Amino acid sequence: MNTSGNHFLNLAKREVDLRRRSLLLVLATLPAACVTPLSGPRGPSMPGPSVLPKVRPPEVGQEWVYALRNVYNQDALGVITEKVVAVGDKIRIQRTSSKIGALPDEIQGPWGMILQDSHWTPAPRFSTALPLWPLELRPGWSGHFRSQYEVVGHPGFNYYWILNMEAVAWEEITTPAGKFQALKFSNMINYQSDELIFRLYSDRMETLWLVPEIGRWIVRRSTGRYFIEDRGGDMREDYLEWELVSWK
Repeated sequence: MNTSGNHFLNLAKREVDLRRRSLLLVLATLPAACVTPLSGPRGPSMPGPSVLPKVRPPEVGQEWVYALRNVYNQDALGVITEKVVAVGDKIRIQRTSSKIGALPDEIQGPWGMILQDSHWTPAPRFSTALPLWPLELRPGWSGHFRSQYEVVGHPGFNYYWILNMEAVAWEEITTPAGKFQALKFSNMINYQSDELIFRLYSDRMETLWLVPEIGRWIVRRSTGRYFIEDRGGDMREDYLEWELVSWK
């Protein structure tokens, strides 16, 4: 690229960076967002345990198998197998897809605090770990968390990630793996995307049903939206559901 081309590209990148910084400053002044649960499986509400449960600790060999589908059109997207392969300061969960093959690992450290989340595409690696589930397993708990991330495999630039989490209710949910008493909780995520230079605003919504005794969720639903300058209106991400088929 010639000198004038490099100069134009640098100016464009600088302008976008200034816009992103301005948006982050605005977001920093806003109160925690209200988290609205996504629709999903419906089960009877439960009173919940009298003593707050603890999530099963990780052990090498633990495994969860999920059927993945597109909620919009009900297309089956394969089976995702998640297996604990290392436990220590960092907990590593190996993830594979029956259609794609190996996926990036999930990394927690400590248990319940996510450092690398390959559930999302592209997979983020956070500078400060974020909670994977409510810090207190009771309806009404909520939390607001901030971190930065790099895209796995493409280090060198940090993007912001803001998480609002809220525990909703205990519900009885049935999946192919059985019937469970699960804590329903929802996330609202506002983040800075690396994907498009003029993608100025992005957020994601998800609702999960966590079963403490299996150490994982039995259903997870996720979608998102984003705004591109001069495109007009919100653009939509895929709306996906992971449903537990088996675990050990």
